[in-house]
Amino acid sequence: MEKETGSKKADKETMRLNRFLASCGVCSRREADKLILRGEVTVNGAPGETGQSVSDRDIVLVNGDRVSAKRETVVLAYHKPAGVTCSERDAHAEKLITDMIDYPVRLTYAGRLDKDSTGLILMTNDGDLIEAMMKGSHRHEKEYIVTVKHEITPEFLESMARGVYLKDLHIKTRKCRIRKLESKMFSVVLTQGVNRQIKRMCKACGNTVSSIKRVRIMNIELGDLPEVYVVCFVVIMHFCFLPVQFPGGKL
Repeated sequence: MEKETGSKKADKETMRLNRFLASCGVCSRREADKLILRGEVTVNGAPGETGQSVSDRDIVLVNGDRVSAKRETVVLAYHKPAGVTCSERDAHAEKLITDMIDYPVRLTYAGRLDKDSTGLILMTNDGDLIEAMMKGSHRHEKEYIVTVKHEITPEFLESMARGVYLKDLHIKTRKCRIRKLESKMFSVVLTQGVNRQIKRMCKACGNTVSSIKRVRIMNIELGDLPEVYVVCFVVIMHFCFLPVQFPGGKL
């Protein structure tokens, strides 16, 4: 079934403010709630409230900028270099990911990478799509190439594969697929999004990460897409990626 665009849907009915912000591509619903609670959202000149209903007839501003329902879903594949911070606002960051991409539609990122990590990030104007891709319960795969400081042992691989208990978070990570590539390099496929998960897992298993590169999100591969270069493709089915080739990588 063809996805109904945000503007058509807004014409027919009202929706919760966080969902409206997500449909406009501002951020995910969860992040939208945070914006509202911080007082960064106004509706018709008054502070927005969580749970408030709005339509496309209302004037909704985020930090003084008006947002409106998007016309079509846009997704960009971006090869993030080291030194770029995954944030829209950070006074201490030298380079923000939103400053690196010159595109006429407001976009936000689906899935963070640490400042010193590199690799594939998806940028989109569809907050619901971000929610669907990044929600841990959906178990979408994300693949990384990791270099560590010490030799990789069979015991290290076995411990990582069966899941690692992270004392500071009081959780055990899910089982993952891991494969040794070189003496100090491995690939790992994760299905959850714990903050700094790979670094925490390696530390718990007695090793230290030197570098992390994300090479795949679901069936979207980084390929040889160069750093900083951006390729645009459109999601033509809701939460479903079709096999489409683009320069430097594969969707």
